[in-house]
Amino acid sequence: MGLFKDLFGKSGEKPKKEQPNVPWKPLVSVHQLDEIVEKSKDKTQVIFKHSTTCGISRMVLNTFNTNYDYPKDQFDLYYLDLHSFREVSNETGIKFQVVHQSPQLLVIRNGVVVAHDSHGGINSIDLNSYV
Repeated sequence: MGLFKDLFGKSGEKPKKEQPNVPWKPLVSVHQLDEIVEKSKDKTQVIFKHSTTCGISRMVLNTFNTNYDYPKDQFDLYYLDLHSFREVSNETGIKFQVVHQSPQLLVIRNGVVVAHDSHGGINSIDLNSYV
């Protein structure tokens, strides 16, 4: 028993990895979409639509969080829990003329989506191209 405790930590504890501090803002209101359009005229806005019940969505979000390495003020990053805020999710698709998928990342500049992708394609979007 002691050998396994030494190998795997105390009581099954996982070693904690250092996670980048991604400055997520919760997207919880349809009214925020108008604010995002306005803010996108000065600064790139990013929306991550996440399904809390989907393993693929969780994996993509974890990969995004782990690889995020940008200055805190470079983008405004919005996290949308699409199950808790279905109306906001639906309106996001309408407002930005993007067919709903999850997980999904939308990059907004000057009021329009300049890049978007879903699933594994999210992590291949080069956010530096949209600063």
